[in-house]
Amino acid sequence: MARFYRYRLPPWMRYWLLIIERATLPIMIFQLVRTLFFPTTFDILLLGIFIGIFFAFYFQYI
Repeated sequence: MARFYRYRLPPWMRYWLLIIERATLPIMIFQLVRTLFFPTTFDILLLGIFIGIFFAFYFQYI
């Protein structure tokens, strides 16, 4: 199974990947605050998705 190489992607896709990577942490913090004040099932699910995406970028799976 081949590993996903970020630098083989077209430049426009690498650009958007970088933007998403940098925007993930502020969005995750906002979602955490929102979940603490208004806990719904959707908010918890969305927070879990953002945490998963953040750790995927952190451990360089993406």
